[in-house]
Amino acid sequence: MLDRLSLRLRILLFFGLLALGAVAAVAAGLWVALRNSGNAAPEVVQGALVAGFAILGLVVWVWFLFDTNVARAIDQLASAIRARAHAGIEHGLETESRAARYLGDLAPAAEAVSRALIETRSALAESVARETTRLAAEKARLETLLADVPVAVLLCSAEHQLAFYNGQAVDILGGGTAPGLDRNLLDYLREGPIRHAYDRLAGAGDPDMASDLLCATANGTRLLAGRMRVLRRREEGVAPGYVLTLRDVTADIAAHTSRDALLADVFDRVRRPAANLQTVIGVMAELEGDGDAPDLRTALLSEVAALTEAVTELGARYDAIQTDWRPLGNTRSGDLLDGLKGRFQADGFALETQSLDLIVQLDGFEIVAFWAWLAGRIAGEGLARAFRIEIAEEDGPGAVMRLCWQGAPLSVGRLDGWLAGTLGRDTGELTARAVLLAHGTEAWPESGDGCNAVVMPIRAARRAGRRPPPISRAVVYDFDLLSKARTAAVAETRLEDLTVVVFDTETTGLNPASDGIVQIAAVRLVNGRRVESEVFDTLVDPGRPIPPSSTDVHGITDSMVVGAPDVVEAGRQFHKFAQGAVLLAHNAPFDMAFLRRQEAAIGQVFDHPILDTVLLSAVVYGQLEQHSLDALTARLGITIPDEARHTAIGDTVATAEAFLKLVPMLRARGFDTFGQVVAEVRKHGRLLKDLNA
Repeated sequence: MLDRLSLRLRILLFFGLLALGAVAAVAAGLWVALRNSGNAAPEVVQGALVAGFAILGLVVWVWFLFDTNVARAIDQLASAIRARAHAGIEHGLETESRAARYLGDLAPAAEAVSRALIETRSALAESVARETTRLAAEKARLETLLADVPVAVLLCSAEHQLAFYNGQAVDILGGGTAPGLDRNLLDYLREGPIRHAYDRLAGAGDPDMASDLLCATANGTRLLAGRMRVLRRREEGVAPGYVLTLRDVTADIAAHTSRDALLADVFDRVRRPAANLQTVIGVMAELEGDGDAPDLRTALLSEVAALTEAVTELGARYDAIQTDWRPLGNTRSGDLLDGLKGRFQADGFALETQSLDLIVQLDGFEIVAFWAWLAGRIAGEGLARAFRIEIAEEDGPGAVMRLCWQGAPLSVGRLDGWLAGTLGRDTGELTARAVLLAHGTEAWPESGDGCNAVVMPIRAARRAGRRPPPISRAVVYDFDLLSKARTAAVAETRLEDLTVVVFDTETTGLNPASDGIVQIAAVRLVNGRRVESEVFDTLVDPGRPIPPSSTDVHGITDSMVVGAPDVVEAGRQFHKFAQGAVLLAHNAPFDMAFLRRQEAAIGQVFDHPILDTVLLSAVVYGQLEQHSLDALTARLGITIPDEARHTAIGDTVATAEAFLKLVPMLRARGFDTFGQVVAEVRKHGRLLKDLNA
């Protein structure tokens, strides 16, 4: 039992027993004196009482000095040594050494051991870094390759928890936001096709077997074509995970559907007039030479007109959907003209180019081949060998390309005859007219101002603005999640196995009943590490003015929150981000009070398990220490930049780093699971309210 008591409490008990023994000895001596003399003088009794109180006072005074200069110093020194042993802190024990000045050589010895540990760790880290440089380079190359794979690649455990995803998966599943490691894939996709494919493959027991599937996103807005392959078993007793590749086929299916509808309409609208024509022609043949036969030419012309109208309309509809079959890429006009110039020079033609900086939507290879072919035909007719190509904006969303030359003009009929020809042996059977149809456009000759030209409209074009910041395409993974043992109860889960969402809020004031949130930020910790790409950070419109005194703290002004989501929308987004995780904050009751006041409006309950780094710090360092975020990060060697302090995201990242350093220190004290930590922090209830009740 004594082993479970703290050092300071055991010392207090020691001095308490010493005081009790001394008072008992005085009392025993007084009792012996009374028994032998039969009657003691009042002066003797008074002397005994004074001696007893003096002994008590002396013992308390000595205990206080011992507790302040020895017991507390030992506790501080032990916590500092643990921090350096388990949390990787690099700086020395100067502060603790000053507090332990009465402990003789203990503080210098601890300082020497810490220095040796830091030097050994640094040497080992350098050695490991040298040995892993090659592996790190290969890993970076593999990540780069996987990041730019044009399909979504997902690696999931048997419980459908995400252990790997690439940038395409962010677009398909998250709509531009990271789906999240250790989240359930079935939160994003309809589960039927996924479960059926996995059960079929896992039951087959063939690791080389794959299954194609078609599934929809959970909200039904996208249709995805996928391919699943089950991994080879890595550990006995653990069901194998699987690799899933996904491709968005929503637009493809829509294009197929429109073409199928067009084809069905073709048969429906052409079949009837064609049958009528056949009937009329047959009757006319039978009645040929009969002078009394009715004149069927009107009926014949009516059916021919109906058939012509149907074919014309259906052809226009076909041309309209032609571009839906093959999405056209965005190309800078400068890049297109540079390619044209190189092709013309290779063919022996002179070319000048002129264009604004535009983004045009087309197939660059086919357009270059078309204009080079057309220039070759014009040169072959002896019309010109020097050309100018210009791309000009049009009213509306399009642009126009012109191939100009000095010389004889080109007639419409001649150009129309050329368009049926192929573009050359490099393009196979591709015709010039097919290029125009694929781009939903046409070409015609023009003359004027001493210059002849062939004009081609471009359906989609826009000015090239400032290039937006690139979207991060880094792959995100943690392969240990594939073999992670999952327990049903959070209380039984080890701290390093928890999925934790660390968050912080900035507010208009300190009263949850009357003030509002102006910013929410959060990061996710999975498998004992922070996932860099999974960040939640949003300003919030509090619906009321932000006091200048609050702006002085967090720097958020009224103008900054204009257009930001209100607390209801931001709360819903944050609740989704934190789904299935343990919430962690510094002084969590303050932040949770603001969130829980909005539960009715949000339509969600923040019933997550909760941890608080204030209480975790008290467990590790004791209640008498300072437990502010600044004090905690200073003890753990974490630096918060001045510009990030008192911002939601800056304080969140600092809190997350502090928690990751506290976990091994808690584990070294015997607190391995969430339940054990909660049971221990409840002993420090006078600091903060327990939110896990």
